[in-house]
Amino acid sequence: MLEDAVFKKRKLDKDKLILYGFILENNIYKYSKLIMDATFRVDITIDSKGKIIGRVYDLDGDYEYTNFRLENVKGDFVNRVKDEYIKVIESIVNNCFTKEYFIYKQSNKLSNLIKEKYNVLPEFLWESNPNYGIFRNKSSNKWFVVIMNIDRSKLNPNESGEVEVLNVKLDDLVNTNLKKKGIYPAYHMSKKSWVSITLDNTLSNKEIMNLIDISFDLSNRKKEWIIPANPKYYDIVNAFNDTDTIIWRKSHNFMINDIVYIYITEPYAYIMFKCVVSYLDEEIIKLKLIKRYNDNEFSFERLKSCGVKSVRSPRGITSKLSEVLNKG
Repeated sequence: MLEDAVFKKRKLDKDKLILYGFILENNIYKYSKLIMDATFRVDITIDSKGKIIGRVYDLDGDYEYTNFRLENVKGDFVNRVKDEYIKVIESIVNNCFTKEYFIYKQSNKLSNLIKEKYNVLPEFLWESNPNYGIFRNKSSNKWFVVIMNIDRSKLNPNESGEVEVLNVKLDDLVNTNLKKKGIYPAYHMSKKSWVSITLDNTLSNKEIMNLIDISFDLSNRKKEWIIPANPKYYDIVNAFNDTDTIIWRKSHNFMINDIVYIYITEPYAYIMFKCVVSYLDEEIIKLKLIKRYNDNEFSFERLKSCGVKSVRSPRGITSKLSEVLNKG
């Protein structure tokens, strides 16, 4: 339907209808406009629930003209009628409706709640998927919510039809929440860390906001890394003897205040230093020493027991290793 495309993601402001020229009769708003040199008339009705019906009448023949709605009917005249009709409904949209970010009411409600709590608006990054909106933590620049319109079959092969879903990052709480109705393994994101929630009122706004809070908290945390250092090429063992800050070549997506653990390779094979990223540019980072660990306190064998299989390049640490390191 032409109307569906034009009025999609719009919210009716009834107070503006009368000002625009609509007449209220029996709880129905009515509007008429002549087009095509007054040979055609457009009638628009909007009921109390916001349902919109548009009709075009040929005044010379005194009948409803519907050819412009048929896909298999072509021609300059039909296209002119269609264009004039679209201009009428687009004018109504621009003057009597407010733009909404998403399609579903619950999606827009949650969008407003996120804005109120975290002062964040959605970003629409993809031309191929213009309705996909991401919410980014301003302090860390990380996503904590993604809202997408997808087919239900992406979540459950036995279902179909469009639905908007909200993706949140829950990490260790993923499996627990997957037991709840309306929550599914994440679509289009890591199923180990994220879940998808259908925005069809299966879950209340309060329940979903509680999960959004968790996701925001996870996005707000400082990232912890472990990086290898080969003593054959750089005397890392004695690097902090005369200074508390060293310069390191930037080879990964570090950010200011990230925590970096320096793992000394063979013949040592253990974590020796805990640092914080105090400065960065396109080429280097500065690592400020926070703590020295005892020799062999965090050996490679201990790292393996915490889920670290290798340390060949900079990598994020596991939650279990983070817990152990921050207790040590």
